[in-house]
Amino acid sequence: MIGLIGAMNVEVEALEEKLQDRKEKRVGMDLFVYGKLFGQETVLAVCGPGKINAALCAQSMILHFQPKWILNLGVAGAGEEGISIGDMVIATAAVEHDMDTSPIGDPVGYVSKIGLIEIPCDPQLREMLVRAAGSVEGMRVHEGIIATGDQFISKAETRKMIHERFGAKAVEMEGAAVAHACYMHSVPCGVLRSISDHANGESEMDYPTFTRIAAAHSQQVVEHVLKGMST
Repeated sequence: MIGLIGAMNVEVEALEEKLQDRKEKRVGMDLFVYGKLFGQETVLAVCGPGKINAALCAQSMILHFQPKWILNLGVAGAGEEGISIGDMVIATAAVEHDMDTSPIGDPVGYVSKIGLIEIPCDPQLREMLVRAAGSVEGMRVHEGIIATGDQFISKAETRKMIHERFGAKAVEMEGAAVAHACYMHSVPCGVLRSISDHANGESEMDYPTFTRIAAAHSQQVVEHVLKGMST
């Protein structure tokens, strides 16, 4: 079984509508819907915004459905100049940019227990996502760090600081938390983000306008991946 997690309904709804033999299972406040999607046994969930929501959802998905891999998909803000609305960013690794125990000597972003700053994403899944995204006409694809934190980045100076510290190509609120949970359970993980805003002073304007378009792009890439697995 394959696991798909989005933070908002708009990020997974087009895929959920195509699910065959749909069933549901509620675990706590998370609703998991599962069945066959483009020939693959798949479970989908909407985790809600933020790292704790995402980690708890991923943990429940792992324990109750044992997916062979989990993909966190959806929208994000651009992490650097040159990445534009509508571009696709596929994570090589994810970081928790707001994790900071530097007063006791750790580098910013260091996650205790797993002992990492960069939480790796599965290279095989990443290659599948890159190929799928590359097959979508007109889509610009970037690979690199995706930075996660419990804040909507809307100031250019904050985006610049995160990029300078971590080299982030996208900023969002869930990816590293899903990767964190997957890493602790040895489940391969991917993070896929379509850019919906510039994470700067115009983000409040960009986000409502482009979220649905960006979400459709990421769902289109997932469709290509799953169909490719059936051939």
